[in-house]
Amino acid sequence: LYTYTSEPIEGLADFSVPMPPGEAINHQTVIAEWSVDANNADRVNASSRRELLRIDQPQFNHDGGTIEFGPDGMLYLALGDGGCANDQAPGHGELGNGQNPTNILGNILRIDPTGSNSANGAYGLPADNPFVGNPNALDEIYAWGFRNPYRFSFDRATGDLIVGDVGQDMVEEIDIVVAGGNYGWNIKEGSFHFDPETGQVHDVLDGLPEDLIDPAAEYDHDDGITVIGGYVYRGSEIQELEGLYVFGDFSTQFFVPAGKLLYADLKTGEIKQFILGLNDRDLNLFVKGFGQDQDGELYLLAGPNLGPFRSSGQVYKIVRAECVPGVPSPQGLWGDLNHDCQVDQADLDILMDLLK
Repeated sequence: LYTYTSEPIEGLADFSVPMPPGEAINHQTVIAEWSVDANNADRVNASSRRELLRIDQPQFNHDGGTIEFGPDGMLYLALGDGGCANDQAPGHGELGNGQNPTNILGNILRIDPTGSNSANGAYGLPADNPFVGNPNALDEIYAWGFRNPYRFSFDRATGDLIVGDVGQDMVEEIDIVVAGGNYGWNIKEGSFHFDPETGQVHDVLDGLPEDLIDPAAEYDHDDGITVIGGYVYRGSEIQELEGLYVFGDFSTQFFVPAGKLLYADLKTGEIKQFILGLNDRDLNLFVKGFGQDQDGELYLLAGPNLGPFRSSGQVYKIVRAECVPGVPSPQGLWGDLNHDCQVDQADLDILMDLLK
C-alpha cells in the first residue's frame, strides 16, 4: 500500500524549486510504500516503509493530496502549484509552476512503483507517459496546469480520470484529464482568462495558447469556495444517479461548517445540489472527501472542524432518503399531504378541503 504525506524537511528532495536568499522550503511531500504484517493482514508492517519520492514544497498550502492506482495499474498522484496565491511567490519562478512542465509542481504524475528507471531508482517511468524523452518536460508528468487538484478518481466504468481542481477567488472546476493535457492554471481559472498580476478573471481569451483544456463543469464562488472531487456513481441503490459525478464543496465560508453535497452531468456541465433528507436540511459540516466501495456505492467524509483537528470526523453512506411518518416531505413523496408516507384517499380529501 502507498501513502501520500506532508512532512517536515528531513532529507534531500528528489525535486525542488529555486528559492531566493532568505526564503526557505516550508515542508516536503513524501510518497512511501508499505507492506502488510505477515501475521495480520489488517495491520501494516511499520518497519517496511520504502520511500519512493520526496518533493520540496515552497509554501504550506496547495499540496494536492490524492494517490490512486489507475485501470492501467500505474500509480497517479496530484500535486498543487506549491502554495501562496496567483502561482506567484518564492519558489514559483517567472512562469508560475502550473505552466512550467520542467517543474514537478502543479501536475498530475503517473509512475510505476514496481519500476526503477527514475533518477533516484525508487520507482519506474512508464514509457508511454506523454513527455518521456521531451527535454522541455518531466517524464513523470501525466497532465499539467493545475492549481490544487485536491481530490481525483477514476470512473470505474469508463476509466476516465476526473479531478476537482480548487480555484482561487472566482471559479471552481471539474476536469476530465487526458494524457499530456494542459488545464490552464495560472493563465486560466476555469474557462476564464486569469491575470496573475491582479488575481482577477475575465472572458477575453485572446492571446492564450489554443490547446488549453476547459473544465467539464464549473461554478463560481456564489455557490461554494473549494471544490472537493468525488466519484462518478456506478452503484445500484440510487438508479437516478447512474453516470453522474457526485462531489461536494468544502463550505460556503472557511470558518463556518456549511459544506454542500453536489452532483454534475459532465456531458452537459449542469450541476445540482442534493436534497438532504426529505425535509431538505443543511449539512452543517465541512466536506473533506469521498469514498467508494466495491459495489460502487459512495461515502461522504466530513466533519465540524476546519482542519485535521480532534477526533470528530464522520463518514456517511449516501443512500436514498426514506419517508418517515409524521415528517413533512414536500421534496420527497409529492402529494403526501398528511405525512403518512403514502398518497391515498385521505390526501385527496385534504386536497378537496383546501380547494373549497
